[in-house]
Amino acid sequence: MVSNSSFASVGRTPVVVHAPDPISREGALSQLRRHPEIEVREESETGPGTVALLISDSLDEPELTRLRRVVRSEGARAVLVVGTLRETELLDVIECGVGAIVWRHEATELRLVQAVLAAARGDGDLPADLLGRLINQVGTLHRSAAGRPGAPASGLSAREVDVLRLVAEGLDTAEIASKLSYSERTVKNVMHGLTTRLHLRNRAHAVAHALREGYI
Repeated sequence: MVSNSSFASVGRTPVVVHAPDPISREGALSQLRRHPEIEVREESETGPGTVALLISDSLDEPELTRLRRVVRSEGARAVLVVGTLRETELLDVIECGVGAIVWRHEATELRLVQAVLAAARGDGDLPADLLGRLINQVGTLHRSAAGRPGAPASGLSAREVDVLRLVAEGLDTAEIASKLSYSERTVKNVMHGLTTRLHLRNRAHAVAHALREGYI
């Protein structure tokens, strides 16, 4: 029999779980440990290269502060498993650097692993209803930005806007490449270029930036 240690950490995604109670924490850990591509670590090992899975019933200010610390100070990528999320909190969460969100009532084993791996890749992963709410905010923010003189005059190229618009619609790298007749490498380079230039943390943060500035 092959032991877990024989997998080492090569090619595996290191994950730490932050939960408000032992039952939630052990439940998530039990689900993640069944997957050899996941390497479960202790909470104290949060840092660059890890994915932090944060579980919460709702998002209050202490939770939002913890999200910011995990992503900005500790350098981890974040997955938020949450019971409820108010409309006004959605962009705040994304701007904190959260790349994936999972509803607690939908947090099955496969759904958690999917979200963790998406976050590790730097992709966005939102529930369909949250994606719909995000797209609704596109219209609201776009209308308010339209009244500002020269709103999207500079900052993002037409190619970057095209890619971000499709990211906002929930498409992954391969789907964006097919839609725009680009190679997947080109899509990745576009995303890397704009996130690096604008000091954005991931795709979701890039979409939030584009929404707030009225590009999409």
